[in-house]
Amino acid sequence: LAGQQGYGIDSQMISTIAEEVKEVYETKVEIAIVVGGGNIWRGIAGSAKGIDRATADYMWMLATVMNALALQDALEQIDVPTRVQTSIEMKQVAEPYIRRRAIRHLEKGRVVIFAGGTGNPYFSTDTTAALRAAEIEAEVILMAKNKVDGVYTADPFKDATAEKFETLTYMELLNKSLGVMDSTASSLCMDNNIPLIVFSITGKGNIKRVVMGEKIGTIVQKGV
Repeated sequence: LAGQQGYGIDSQMISTIAEEVKEVYETKVEIAIVVGGGNIWRGIAGSAKGIDRATADYMWMLATVMNALALQDALEQIDVPTRVQTSIEMKQVAEPYIRRRAIRHLEKGRVVIFAGGTGNPYFSTDTTAALRAAEIEAEVILMAKNKVDGVYTADPFKDATAEKFETLTYMELLNKSLGVMDSTASSLCMDNNIPLIVFSITGKGNIKRVVMGEKIGTIVQKGV
């Protein structure tokens, strides 16, 4: 959400993402979004600066709520009904996360934004996405990246010989330490047979293209 400025919330970027989400919303697909907070605060970075790790992670959770509210506002400005649910209760700004209520919102055609991580320190945005996907029985996790268009054998910005994978299994992802998703999230997706598609968010219409089944990015799945 930081866009080209690298920090904070870029209003142009968030409006662009909202428009992309609206395109998918208009196809009647049920949409749940997990937002991170790294554009504002990263728990691990805070811990490295001497802040207690649990405290730093709670600060990151609050940053995810800020992002969720900004995205909700952008979506509702273009007439996309949205609900924000947080894992840490803050009734004045959002609903508490309740699985059955989240599913009901989706059934009623609302976009649900999950914020606050899992509500526990030491767990990442990736793990939150895997956990919520399992809970609401999502068909797929779409991981939209700002800089790369899939999973590569190495960092394509540092290694000119890096090659992009079209498909991977979660076991390969773990064994090769490709760094796309942390091991806890990867294992959770693998155990619950939830496929993951990693793609670039910067290409116009990419979210809808992925949802409609077009083969862009890298597909990660359980395998045989």
